[in-house]
Order: sequence, then C-alpha cells, then structure tokens
Amino acid sequence: MLTVNGLKKHFPIRGGIFSKTVGYVQAVDGVSFHINKGEIMGLVGESGCGKTTVGRLILGLYEPTAGEIHFEGANISTLSKQEMRNTRRNMQVIFQDPFGSLNPRMTIGNIVGEPLYVHNIAKGKEKEERVVNILETVGISSHYMKRYPHEFSGGQRQRIGIARALALNPKLIVCDEPVSALDVSIQAQVINLLEDLQAKFGFTYLFIAHDLSVIKHISDKVAVMYLGKIVELADTEDLYTNPLHPYTEALLSAVPLPDPTLDRKRIVLEGDVPSPINPPSGCHFRTRCKYVKPICSEEEPPLIEIAKNHCVACHLRK
Repeated sequence: MLTVNGLKKHFPIRGGIFSKTVGYVQAVDGVSFHINKGEIMGLVGESGCGKTTVGRLILGLYEPTAGEIHFEGANISTLSKQEMRNTRRNMQVIFQDPFGSLNPRMTIGNIVGEPLYVHNIAKGKEKEERVVNILETVGISSHYMKRYPHEFSGGQRQRIGIARALALNPKLIVCDEPVSALDVSIQAQVINLLEDLQAKFGFTYLFIAHDLSVIKHISDKVAVMYLGKIVELADTEDLYTNPLHPYTEALLSAVPLPDPTLDRKRIVLEGDVPSPINPPSGCHFRTRCKYVKPICSEEEPPLIEIAKNHCVACHLRK
C-alpha cells in the first residue's frame, strides 16, 4: 500500500539581517520502508529522531527534500492538487495531543462531520446520521454531539480525534503517538480500540511511538529510527527477541520488566544525541556505540537484509 524510498527532509536554518540560509536541520535523512495492506507498522525512536516528520511527509503536510513516497502505486509528490485532495481521503492522521488537535469553538458533532462536508460526501441529515454512527463506533454517545471539546477528558478527546480520522473511511491512518499524553489505564483502552477498529475495518496503520511496550503490543513489524535514519527493521517478535543493532539493544534494555525478580543487564549509552544540524560522519550512532570501529566513521552502513524480513544498518553485521 505504501512505499517510501530514500526519503529526506532538511529544514533550512535562517540567520542574519537578510535571513540567509546558514545551515540545515537534517530531520529525515534517507528513510526507506514499505507497509502492506492491513498491516500495522511501528516506528519507534527517542524524541527528535524524525518519527513525526516521516508521518507528516507521508501525509503531504511537508514537501520532501528528496526521495519518493508511493501510495497505492502513485507517487504523491507528482500529483496535482485535485489528485492529492482525492488521495487525502484515503490517508488520515490521529494527532498526539488530544487537547490541541480539536477546535475548541466547534462541537464534537461538527468536528467529526467536517471531513464529510469538506469532501462533499454527506450533508444535512445524512451527515448527522453518519456522525452518530462514527461516534458510537469509538464509544462516544450521540447525546454528546452538541458538547465542546473542553467538556471531555483526555481519553474521550482522543476517541473524538479517532472518530474524525474514521469519518472518510480511509485506507491508511498515521497514528502520531496517539497515547503518549494519556494515563496508562486510558492508553490501554485507546490501544484496544485501535486494534478492534483495525480488525473490523481492515485499516493499515503507521504507528509512531517512543514507548516500546505499546509498539510491541500493537505492531506487526517495527522500524527503529536514530537521528533521521532507520537503523533496524524487522517483524515485531524477531526484533524483540533478537535485536541486532546496538541502539535497539540499548532501547530494549530500558523497557521495565513486569517481574522485578527477573535480571536483565541495563545498557547505558554514553554521551548525548548528536545535533541533526551536524550529524557524525559515517554511522550516526558511532559516537555512542561501544562496538565502534574505524570503518564506522568512514562509511555509512547501508540498511541490508541479513535474515528473513530482518534488516539492519551496522558494520558489525556484515
């Protein structure tokens, strides 16, 4: 359904009296992956690694610096405005912030019904009936249609955001950290709702998160990002039981275990994440890797498949 090849996004840094470009933030620096129909792909990494930027590029909210994004075979960067408008009906997003992503001046009935109106799908009574059905699908009573976002809890607001994403019956939904702002008990409810919807309607998800436990629970396969690049990509079970990249190993060692009697060696990374304005040469992770070799600073490791459906970008694994 979705294929991303060599995707890059470099944001210009402007300075001086004439606002000249003095540098670039290399937010996404050569990302490639694909998502099959009905699949849930997790995109994980620490804050600032470029996860959200990848999601926004896929949705067409940012213009890529380089690379291609193919949705159902069509290169979205070459589509006309009308073609992109039609494509957007099949690509929707659930935002991270359930408080800032809803218009406080609109009732939830109007928020969920707005996509139907904008794309001229339904109006009047037909639109109202569809909104009622969508709200009840995500567990919000139709009696609350005339209420405003501030009258709901965080979990309820996120359900409203999910309902808005469902309104156009899309094929691909980009979930941009949809549970990170919610309490743990509410997180479980929202995750279960997303899984139920996926099973019922066959949606395809790109699920962006920094919580490895959530990613493991919901994803079919996982891509691990570090400083704008994917360093490992594998089926979920394979990645969690057999991590091959040193960064993935460190991330998994930090996940809390439910049984405190279980012993697991904690891997503590030295130093800070380098700046995306001036990333290290060669392997971006080499400044914090305990296995670093001279070749790591000279050559950038390609993302290669070293086992079935398991790709890794590391000179140690050649």
